[in-house]
Amino acid sequence: MTDVVCAVIEDPQGRFLACLRPQGKHLGGFWEFPGGKIDPGESPQAALTRELYEELEIHATIGPPLDPVIWSYGGTKIRLMPFRCAIASGEPRAIEHERLLWCPPEQLGTLPWAAADLPILRQLAASQEINAKLTS
Repeated sequence: MTDVVCAVIEDPQGRFLACLRPQGKHLGGFWEFPGGKIDPGESPQAALTRELYEELEIHATIGPPLDPVIWSYGGTKIRLMPFRCAIASGEPRAIEHERLLWCPPEQLGTLPWAAADLPILRQLAASQEINAKLTS
């Protein structure tokens, strides 16, 4: 199983950062929360700090974790570990993604999300932070 981290980044206006995976890559054309694989010997928080700088050129405050998601994409099984985050410095840039979108909570469910991210959206909805119809 591959351990992966992602950041649920909320701005002061209550919008969430969604990142569009580039066409031609695995899951291209789907939206995701930013993050990536944990390197050997790296803590989830350190991996997320590194990934957010590599993908978005931001420094973030890593907050509390949400429930992990176990997901299989074909023959690859991942454990996705989401964390609540806030931008400490920098302005997000789409370095690894096709596009970035600050999405109001009520619009999150209108985007085509990568399947492993849907349970994270449901967690946010269950905590009544988003009010969107989510389908799998």
